[in-house]
Amino acid sequence: MKKSTRYSPEVRERAVRLVFEHQGEHDSQWAAMASIAAKIGCTPETLRKWVRQAERDQGLREGLTTSERERLKALDRVSRQFTATRPNQLWVADITFVATWTGFVYVAFVVDVYARRIVGWRVSRSLKTDRVLDALAETINGLYKAEVIYRRGPRKHMEEVEYATLEWVDWFNHRRLLEPIGNVPPAELEAMYYRQQEESAKVA
Repeated sequence: MKKSTRYSPEVRERAVRLVFEHQGEHDSQWAAMASIAAKIGCTPETLRKWVRQAERDQGLREGLTTSERERLKALDRVSRQFTATRPNQLWVADITFVATWTGFVYVAFVVDVYARRIVGWRVSRSLKTDRVLDALAETINGLYKAEVIYRRGPRKHMEEVEYATLEWVDWFNHRRLLEPIGNVPPAELEAMYYRQQEESAKVA
């Protein structure tokens, strides 16, 4: 079996920088990659992947940044079978990015696991490295992008994303039917829990 070559971060950074600096001297970016890859000792395809990731990190191309990929890898090491027996027992959070005409903005959600209710959210122009990230990303972020961003986008600026998110969170919590919780809205399931608690207390 052929062993794959591992390249240091310094080599990768240098190779990507050389592509950006010298691509104008070649017929295409790919031609620049092929030339520089031969000098670095990697394949053009390997260098292409490094360049594409660098473009995502710099906001030049849509997709997950390196830091976001690292967070997702960390999530893979954690059990995603989150369960809660009552509201406010367990909250999870994650962040997604949205492309607008004026650049990327980031939308963070905090979700109550019991009823999948969104209990907090924030739209920001920067991705804070100290944000606490957990799972449910593929559930909330996937629904959010499918029902707000992709359906009605692209958005012009952060304020438009913020207002659209405000409307969607209200609809999601009070009118969105979720199959995992019995095809009822999150707020309804939460209200049912508290009614049951009150009835149990009266019986006792």
